[in-house]
Order: sequence, then C-alpha cells, then structure tokens
Amino acid sequence: MSMAAPAPPAPARLRRIVAASLIGTTIEWYDFFLYGSAAALVFNKLFFPDSDPLVGTLLSFLTYAVGFAARPVGALVFGHYGDRLGRKKLLVLSLLLMGGATFAIGLLPTHATVGSAAPVLLTALRLVQGFALGGEWGGAVLLVSEHGDARRRGFWASWPQTGAPAGQLLATGVLSALTALLSDAAFESWGWRVPFLLSGVLVLVGLWIRLSVDESPVFRAALAHAEARKAEAGRQPDGAAKTPLVDVVRHHWRDVLIAMGARMAENISYYVITAFVLVYATSDHVGLGKQTALNAVLIASAVHFAVIPAWGALSDRIGRRPVYLLGAAGVGAWAFPFFLLIDTRDFGALLLAVTVGLVFHGAMYAPQAAFFSEMFATRMRYSGASIGAQFSSVAAGAPAPLIATALLADYDSATPIALYVIAAALVTLVAVGVAAETRDRDLARIEPGAPGGERATGTQDAAERAPRSAPAS
Repeated sequence: MSMAAPAPPAPARLRRIVAASLIGTTIEWYDFFLYGSAAALVFNKLFFPDSDPLVGTLLSFLTYAVGFAARPVGALVFGHYGDRLGRKKLLVLSLLLMGGATFAIGLLPTHATVGSAAPVLLTALRLVQGFALGGEWGGAVLLVSEHGDARRRGFWASWPQTGAPAGQLLATGVLSALTALLSDAAFESWGWRVPFLLSGVLVLVGLWIRLSVDESPVFRAALAHAEARKAEAGRQPDGAAKTPLVDVVRHHWRDVLIAMGARMAENISYYVITAFVLVYATSDHVGLGKQTALNAVLIASAVHFAVIPAWGALSDRIGRRPVYLLGAAGVGAWAFPFFLLIDTRDFGALLLAVTVGLVFHGAMYAPQAAFFSEMFATRMRYSGASIGAQFSSVAAGAPAPLIATALLADYDSATPIALYVIAAALVTLVAVGVAAETRDRDLARIEPGAPGGERATGTQDAAERAPRSAPAS
C-alpha cells in the first residue's frame, strides 16, 4: 500500500535537514572513531600496561569490538521506537548517549590509578557508545531519505554518510595535532583526554541543530493514514507497527540478509584501512611513525568525504547496485596493492594506499543509505535498515582490527589480511548481485504485501514505479 508522496521540501529546508543529519552523524562518528584511534595508539599502555605491546593492542581492540556488539541492541531498540514514535526523538537521544559516554571516557582513571577497574569502566562506556551508534545511523539516513527529492535521493542521502569520514577527519585531526604539539609523555599523561572532553562541546552544537528540524513527512503521513483507518474501522492503527521487528522478519527477511551481506566488505575494509593501518604502519614490520600514519589517514579521509556525494549522485543516474558492486570489486582488487605500498615505508605510497582504498569504500558507502532505505516499507523502515546495517557489524567491523592484528602477530605478514579483505568483498559481491535495483522505489509505501505494494521478496510491481527524469548532478 502506498500513500501520495509528500511534496519535496524547499531547497533551503532540505539543506537544513541534511546539515542536521550530517552534523549529528559527524559528532557520533567522531566519538566512535576517536576511541578506535586511541585504542591503536595509547589505550594498550594506559589500560593494559602489563601486556606485551602487541597483546596490549589486541586487548584494547577487544574493548573497541565490544562497542560493535552493542550496536545490534541499539538497532533493535531505536528501530522499534523510531518506527512508532518518529525519527527525530530517537536521534536526539542517540546523540546525548554517545556524547555523554565519550566525555566520560575523557575523565576515566587509568590502570595506574585504579587497577583492573579502569578497563572495566572503559568497556562499559564503550558499550554505551555502541548502543547509541546502533540507533543513530538508521534514523539519520531516513530523516534525509524521507524528506528529499526522489530523483536525487542517492545524492542527498549520501550526505549523512559523509559524517563517517568527517568524524574520522575530525578525530584524526585532533589526535594528529596533539601528537605533533605534545611529547609522547605528555600525550600519554593527559593529552589523550582532550579530544574526548571536546565531545561535550560538539554535542551541544549538534543538539541545537538537530532539535531545529521537523519530523519526516513520510512518517507523519503514515501516522495520519493510520489514525484515519483507525477512525473508520474502529481498530488499532497499522501505519506504525506495534512490533516492527516481527514485521521486518516476516516481510523483509531477504532484504535484511542482503543488507548484512552488503555491509561485509564495506565494514571490514573501512576498519582495516583506517584503524588497523595505524597498527600496521607503526609496527616493527613497517616502522613508520605515529604522526606519519595519522597524517595519511587524515588526508585520505578528506578525499573520502569529497567523493561520497559524487558516488551518491552517480547512483541516481545508473542505480545503487552498479555503484555498490564497483566499490566491492575495487576494495577486493586493492587488498594486496594496499599492503605492498605501505611496505615501501614511503609516506606518498602510504597515502596512495589509504586514499584509493577509501575511494573504493565510498562507492559502497555512498549509495548504501538510499539502497537500504528503499528496501523497507515506512512502517518498519527504521527497524529494517538499522537491523540490516548493524547486525552485520558484529561479524564485520567489530572483529576486523582484532582479526587483522592477530593475523599479523601469527604470520608476520600482510598476505592473510589481504585475503581476509578479499573474502569479504566476495560475500558483498554475491549479496548485492542477487539484490533487486531499488532506485525507482516509492518511500511513501506504508507496508509490503498490499495490492500495488512491495512484495516480501524485494521486488516491486511495475505499477508502483514512479516516472523519473534524469537527475541533475
């Protein structure tokens, strides 16, 4: 069943909505990535000081992975209430949780002060971060997708995706500046706390902007439709599902599996390229300095930020699947050159390795927001998109730096790590290869299975396809 699609908002209003989603996701990813960078650089010494350096890094990455374990729980909780109460309320809550946890990490005592309680507290706060991020992504991309012009949905929905490289850029930039200005002793003593405490200021800015935008018109229309049906039939509304999770499993199980498979290469490659690279480049195997590795990730993240909207616009022209498949094939083909370039111990080669890897990653990440949003009906879209995206993170992004570090420790070679990335790329190529193209789908549809609506297998009746003209780039 479909409703009449709400009219696209005025350009100025749409830009404000995009800005609210982008700034919020930037702050949340800043918080999340800051932890990953600190885990690679200092947490092994501050919270696991009795371990061998590489074992300490493994333990710090293990607490890093714990955040991913909480993300599916966040997806379930935020998705359920986001489909019932709206996108905006849950996005404000996720920002408060993430910012509060990150600020608290900046105040944590270290192992030298409180002993084993320090890593326990660190892990607890990491769980809160993961829970918040599990609910953030789905709401942020839906707020833009459900507001925007259908002809340019891929472009507009890709902007919240730039929050990831923007957050990475901000986190890496702050850490890079601190490591350049401070001695190693000063950085390990107090300097590492500064970027975590800075999160408190950023959250206030994000809340001010996020509270200024309206709820998704598609969601509001679904609720109005439900109330009208309730008044006519004298029964419970079905525009906002009472159990969105059950409906997702019943009607969209195939789409959830496709989304999970699509995330494998995207998630694994990203954390190998941006988090594990800090370990690999600074290890005895390569021997580059921390500042050199951070600078490479910093510059490459700026390029990543710039290419994501371009890939999103291309997905409006040729479809989500072709762009996504290009990215998956690209990261698989780049896996061996990536490590071979880093092994040269040359900064230019390191920069090229990380930049090209992130450009290919952007070809998956850019269309992902529109692709996943278009798979699910309004009444279960927050739950479906969040579950598909976040459940895969437990098997993909969570263990990626941990597995890569363990493989390096066991084999003292990048070959098994490259094979690991290639295997993930193959999984994604299969998942996206069997998916239906979603570019022409109508986000105003309320539920699957109704006459003229979307079927549970992920296909769509031709009668529901809206005429399209070529979007402007």
